[in-house]
Formats: sequence, structure tokens, C-alpha cells
Amino acid sequence: MPRPVTDDLVKLLPGRVSMVEADLLAYSHDQGPVTVSALPLAVVWPESVEDVQTVLKWASRGNVPVVGRGAGSGVSGGAHATSGCIVLSLERMNAILAIRPEDEVAVVEPGVINADLNSAAAAHGLMFAPDPASYRWSTIGGNVATNAGGLRCAKYGVTRDSVLALDVVLADGTLIHTGHSTFKGVAGYDLTALIIGSEGTLGIVVGITVRLRYLPEKVNTIAAFFPDVRSAAAGVLAVARARVQPAILELLDGMTMQALDIAHGSRLASRGGALLLLQTDGFGADEEALVIRHVLSEVGGTLSDVGAGEAADLIELRRHSRGDAVDHEFRVGEDVAVPKSSLVDYIEALEGIAERLEVQLKVVAHAGDGNLHPTFWVSRADGPAALERLGVALDESVRIALEFGGTITGEHGVGQYKLRWLPWEQADEVLELQRRIKDVFDPRGILNPGKAIVPAVQQ
Repeated sequence: MPRPVTDDLVKLLPGRVSMVEADLLAYSHDQGPVTVSALPLAVVWPESVEDVQTVLKWASRGNVPVVGRGAGSGVSGGAHATSGCIVLSLERMNAILAIRPEDEVAVVEPGVINADLNSAAAAHGLMFAPDPASYRWSTIGGNVATNAGGLRCAKYGVTRDSVLALDVVLADGTLIHTGHSTFKGVAGYDLTALIIGSEGTLGIVVGITVRLRYLPEKVNTIAAFFPDVRSAAAGVLAVARARVQPAILELLDGMTMQALDIAHGSRLASRGGALLLLQTDGFGADEEALVIRHVLSEVGGTLSDVGAGEAADLIELRRHSRGDAVDHEFRVGEDVAVPKSSLVDYIEALEGIAERLEVQLKVVAHAGDGNLHPTFWVSRADGPAALERLGVALDESVRIALEFGGTITGEHGVGQYKLRWLPWEQADEVLELQRRIKDVFDPRGILNPGKAIVPAVQQ
């Protein structure tokens, strides 16, 4: 694009546009693997709905791709820059516009940090239920874009279950409002649910009305250690058979616990080969915890008496279980989900893949809803052959998840990285329908191109 056209954007939004190389590099990617490297033409920081409308009108006139971005905490490449794009960072639109305690509703701008909304809601005895591991820095807009989940999904669901209405700027700059401020509402098509999880491909979310939940009066945390991950997975099914619904039900395997011990000085691995971490909440938390402790003991779990301090530590360790990148390893992790009844068999299949292909494996899971995050890795010293085995292991893990009736992504989104797997899960007719929906919202195809949906094959 000729530089004067980009300069025109600077004139439209003075002080809110950068073409400095350091900014372009910093905003060119999120936390996901980079498959196609590109720098944006510019980074734009709108401060109002009107600013976003101005940018989209400008981009539509010039046919300039626009990549929306929150905090860049995504792990599927949904906010990676694409060729010739601008990155629209919504981080400055970070106001909590209203909290209405009697209605159990809040209205926020997209750049509000998840943890900040929860802090504000807590003053009224309320909480925003979705709590991804990145809750301290991920934005509500980003949570909406990927339909983010988190530890409390087992009881409270994902972001879609806590969003009532959206304000959205379409590709041509038109502002629309979808949804309602009531818990019920079935007028017309549910455009709010459609936009949630669309990863910025249908519009730019500029306002979010969320449902808040009551902060629980009581919380009870349970740590159950098992000899191995398969027996821990069997424990998940035992809890389900007891008809108790924990707020949190997380599974960590032995390799995950070892990694956490090394990184944080904990001693989890000395207590067993796998860990189930559960939390009950509400007025019945103690009674539910008693039932859970009984059924887990019956299936071979060693129960730990967890005080408030250790409970907080264990939950925090779980949030760090994905691990940090290290220079001496090639590492790939995923976000598949399978029916809970298939947890044991799927984990056994993962272990078989790792053994056959000679790659390392660790598994952590939101076991309460069947969402697993298996991570495979090899040493960089093992060379290209090991890297090839790593790719095969990842592909096989996804294929087998689908064979079990699962999905390629439970909460991270498709982004750029998982596009190659989407046709494995969805039929051609479904993919084509999604492309037609995008054409209605974004006829020029400028909104986050190359993400979330498979583009049509060029004839």
C-alpha cells in the first residue's frame, strides 16, 4: 500500500496510530505458533466506538485487512498479522461502563481485563464466571472473540454462557447492537451467539453486556492424588456418577507435576502419578466435598487435606501448567475436547502415540467438561527427524479426538494455526455455509482474513 494512504489514517486518528518498527513487531503476533510471518502496515489504538467506526470505514474504502486484538494472549494465532493489514488494538477501550448488582449485569468495553472486571464485581458480591488461565491479562473482548473457557467451566460454562448482548462495528463501519439485557430473550436469530467465538471475522466488538454470578459463600478445595493418569481419569467419571457438580475439576498428569515442581519448587510429583484438583462452591460446598472425597477414595485416590493457603497455591499452579517456552525443546500443545466418557480411552491413546513416535507427553485437562491440553515435545538436539515425529503426533492426537466424537478446539479457537484441521471436523456443506455468513457480514473479506474459517478454493 502506498505510504500516503496510511498517512491518511494518521490524520484521521492523531496520536492513535504507529508505524514504528518496534510496535509493528510487538503487535504482529499473539502467543500462538507463527505459520506465516508478516508485519502490519500500522498499529491503531482506538479510544472510542467512533474511532473504531472511523478505522473500519477507512479500511473498507481502501480494502485494507483489519486484525482485531485484545491483549495478545491467544494461543492459536487468531491475532497474527496478515499481509498488508493493520492491527486494531482495543486495549485503550478499557472502561467498565456499568455494574447493575440488582440485575446481575455489567456493561464493559472490550479492553477491560478479566481480573479487573472480577475485582469490580466482587465489591457487589458478584463475579464474571469465565476464568481462563490468562485472566490476569486477557481482555473480555478477547474472551468473547475465542469463546474462552477456564477452570470454572465445569459448572458455569464458557464465555458464551455469560454474555447477553454485544455492540459490534461491522466491516463498513456500521454499528449494531445484538442481544438483550435480560437473561431470557429469543427474538430473531441469535446473532450474539454467532459473533462470540468468531475471532474478529464478522465484526469488531466494542461493547459487551455480561451476566454476573453470585460469589459463593463457601468454597471447598480437594486434592486427590492417583497412581497414574488413567486412574485419575476414572475418578472423573466416578464423580459424575455421584451426581455432584464441582465448580472446578482439573486433571494434571505426572509429567505436568514434575514440570511444575521444577519451575515453582512445589512437591506435587512426590505425592502421586496424577492429580485431580476439585473445588465445590456455594452453601452446599462442604456436603458436596464429602461425597467427592468418598467416591475418589473408593477408586484409589489419596485425599489431601487442603487448607486455604495450599488451595490457592494449587489453583495457581494449575494456571501455570501449560508451561513456558524453553530454548532446548520443540513443543506443541493442543486444546482438544472429547466426551467425558472417553477420557480414559483418549488418554491411553495419547500415551500410545507418544511411546510409538518417541516423543515426550504431558497432559492437563479441564476434566469436568472433557477439554484436554496435551503437550508433546522433543529435544532440539534430536534434529529434523524428531520435529517431523512431533508433527505426526499432533496430527494423530487430533484425528483420534475426532474419532472419539470430539473437537479440534475446546476453548482456544481455530485462529490461523488450526485451519488445516477444520475440514477434518466439519463437512464441506458446513464450511461453505460459514463462508456465506462471513460474506454477509464482511463482503470485502477485510476482517481478520485467513483465520477461523477455511477460505474458498480459488478456481
